[in-house]
Amino acid sequence: MEKQERVPLWNKYMLTVSEASEVFNIGENKLRFIIENNEGADFIMMNGNRNMIKRKLFEEYLDKTGAI
Repeated sequence: MEKQERVPLWNKYMLTVSEASEVFNIGENKLRFIIENNEGADFIMMNGNRNMIKRKLFEEYLDKTGAI
């Protein structure tokens, strides 16, 4: 059986909250707070009951935000 290679986090389209925490160096609780306060934002995708973060759109959001 062949071992599948994992896609590096910086190449993924969507990230879980824990993956986004690693990539953006923001705590998971802070990310959940941002998601809750930006309901309907383009960078949020619901996968069942799980919040996923669209990496590139979240990067753009952070670039426009002065402080988090």
